Amino acid sequence: MKTAADILEFWFSDRVKARWFNSTAEFDAEIITQFGDTSEMLATAPFPHSTWGTDPDSALALIIALDQFPRNMFRGAAEAFQWDALSLGVAASMIDDGWDMEIPAARRAFVYMPFMHAEDLAAQNRCVELSGSRFEDGGSTLRHAKAHRDVIEQFGRFPHRNATLGRESTREEREFLKRGGYDPS
Repeated sequence: MKTAADILEFWFSDRVKARWFNSTAEFDAEIITQFGDTSEMLATAPFPHSTWGTDPDSALALIIALDQFPRNMFRGAAEAFQWDALSLGVAASMIDDGWDMEIPAARRAFVYMPFMHAEDLAAQNRCVELSGSRFEDGGSTLRHAKAHRDVIEQFGRFPHRNATLGRESTREEREFLKRGGYDPS
């Protein structure tokens, strides 16, 4: 099993930063090979594991392993979202303990990602509040948080997940997706 330091070193390396929101099949395979077993192990009982989530860095690594990595490991499959509730719980605890403010802003954005990924308006509103209040200018994190929240406010879910999750799309959702869907501008 990889360590929290391994996850953070990998995820925040200059080489990987360029892939955060522009993944490739090769990058997805690299995450599966290097961290798939670790993510699977961290998601199983007992949760959380004794050495994970006991300090800001290991809690952040746990969030990345449960929220970011599955989106690469299971791209296009419902399993990509299977650990979202776990990562949201870790993120909420991290914020409650003030640990999010103990890490650099570029890393802090990933503490808020589980809120941004939640199909829950209260979580989305919390993401917008955190993104607006815990960064000097909010910037792109706040724009993306608002865009995600607006989708949940309008539909109560992310329409782009419907096919993956076997959900029927409404006419309004199909039209939204035809127009390009989510827009953080």
